[in-house]
Amino acid sequence: MKHYIIVFAAASALLSAQPADLILRNGKVVTLDPKTPSGQAIAIRGGRILGVDSDAEIARYRGPGTQVIDLEGRLAIPGFIEGHGHFTGIGESKMELNLRNARTWDDIVNMVAAAAREAKPGDWILGRGWHQAKWEKTPSPNVEGFPVHDALSKVSPNNPVLLTHASGHAVFVNAAAMKAAGITRDTPDPPGGAILKDKQGNPTGALQETAQGLANRAHTAFEAKQTPFERTQHAERQLELAAEECLSKGITTFQDAGSPFATIDLMKKVQHEKSLGIRLWVMIRVPTDQLAARIKDYRINGDADEHLTVRAIKRQIDGALGSRGAWLLEPYSDLPPEAPNRSGMNTEDPADIHKTAEIAINNGFQLCIHAIGDRANREVLNIYESVFREHPDKKNLRWRIEHAQHLDPADIPRFGQLGVIASMQAIHCTSDAPYVLARLGPKRAEAGAYVWQKLMKTGAMVTNGTDAPVEDVNPIANFYAAVSRKLRDGSVFYGDQRMSRIEALRSYTINNAYAAFEENIKGSLVPGKLADITVLSKDIMTIPEDEIPSTQIAYTIVGGKILYH
Repeated sequence: MKHYIIVFAAASALLSAQPADLILRNGKVVTLDPKTPSGQAIAIRGGRILGVDSDAEIARYRGPGTQVIDLEGRLAIPGFIEGHGHFTGIGESKMELNLRNARTWDDIVNMVAAAAREAKPGDWILGRGWHQAKWEKTPSPNVEGFPVHDALSKVSPNNPVLLTHASGHAVFVNAAAMKAAGITRDTPDPPGGAILKDKQGNPTGALQETAQGLANRAHTAFEAKQTPFERTQHAERQLELAAEECLSKGITTFQDAGSPFATIDLMKKVQHEKSLGIRLWVMIRVPTDQLAARIKDYRINGDADEHLTVRAIKRQIDGALGSRGAWLLEPYSDLPPEAPNRSGMNTEDPADIHKTAEIAINNGFQLCIHAIGDRANREVLNIYESVFREHPDKKNLRWRIEHAQHLDPADIPRFGQLGVIASMQAIHCTSDAPYVLARLGPKRAEAGAYVWQKLMKTGAMVTNGTDAPVEDVNPIANFYAAVSRKLRDGSVFYGDQRMSRIEALRSYTINNAYAAFEENIKGSLVPGKLADITVLSKDIMTIPEDEIPSTQIAYTIVGGKILYH
């Protein structure tokens, strides 16, 4: 810490002797710096902040070549940091059917029918965003609330169809895709997954958790027929579309929740050759044996002028609540006794995850484990506690649990006690709430679902994100969810757990920076830090609560460069 203070002090002294490259004036600046919590103007030079002060004081940094922007009273805040999302997934979602707004299964069948009319025979039709619990009516026929594939297969007989659940923890496929994947009534469930079948034992088309891999591998085999150049072009386009989308939403840093080595290599190449603009902080997600063999080659800190950092590892111990894959201590409240997997699914072997934890702690990497159900969170906390005890010399590790959506009350204090970060997504609370009560029942939901205040009051660090493309990457909608916990029908989901506006802003900026060991260079507007700034059309800190969702992004500034206006 002392090293950073000395460096920043020296940098500030040098920069203040020279004119600014950019001045933002006549605004309301919220810095999240206790020493200078607010101001009117910001001066920037060399990609870093020179100062935050009144218009009159900042005017002394103005030179003949300084660009000056009048904010016209608008709010300037530290750049939003997306705390948990899937970067390539955002790009891919821009290249396939968007099913997020479908209100019924019929809507989806009609969208696929239209795509099939345009597709070449044999081409795969892809889509993402459906959620059976959010449709206006339950499809008929259905199995456990999921549709069966007959109607979908009828409109797409010549094209395999692969539709990913909004959560990313299930897919729905048609007959052609099941044929390509070799899925029949005799295909067994893979470990940690389920092929949903009807009473006659026929697969319905719904593949949960690890069973998705059966269809995904068939699609991968189809893509393998493309040339290497075509595959690279497609992957680069994914990155470019994701960056454009995030910058347009005011995001200056994106914490990517799990990419393989090949994707990280491509990210590095693109950031060096043409720059995506947005800063990426990436978790590695590969099998344990690959991780052990190559981990030392992938510790990347601030590459490409602080645009790429890789210092974390991602694992996943359970599924999602919406697809009933979250691993619970007690059975789901909305499943009949005869249903399989009544308490959700353990998707990855805890013993293997423990091996990953040893790799992480011995190589100075953070470990970030997806856990949604209360059983899953307890298992992860147990793994962390065991590894920490085995390595008492390792301190300030900042290991994370990604999502931490549903907790047993006995485990809530353990986050603060162990120094484990609760990497949460406020928008999941209001998006999922309509079916959370059905899945968990009121007693469990009130005690442990999305308990931000309970966690913070026990000393835990709570961060924020959207899990995009599971949800829209929009920070404004997420901020609103954090401070209101208000559902579409106007009801409030256990309002005592709402964040204050300053808590919500911190969860989306400085807390996320801390959760990445980057609080010394970003997350607040302090002289010497990176000039990553988001300017909003409205003051989300003071306007009436229900006006927050109408707020627009006026400017996204990364390293002093205006990348969206």
